[in-house]
Amino acid sequence: MFLRLDSLEHNNHSIHQDWYLTSLLTVNISIFKENIQTKRYTLVKNNKEEDNFIIKLIEAIKGLNTSNIQNKEELKDII
Repeated sequence: MFLRLDSLEHNNHSIHQDWYLTSLLTVNISIFKENIQTKRYTLVKNNKEEDNFIIKLIEAIKGLNTSNIQNKEELKDII
């Protein structure tokens, strides 16, 4: 049985000892309407916009100063 950990008030179940040969346990599950907004940014493959993006990305990576990385934290900052 799966129950919500964040809210005990929504975990309603009953045990029916007099229900022989059927399910002895019933569970009421509240279902909430939820709208999750998503947005995707894509580039069309093999076009000028994709080519320009890749060129700018390569230039940005080449421009990173990696000559004086002393520890993992500095490396994470650069990444």
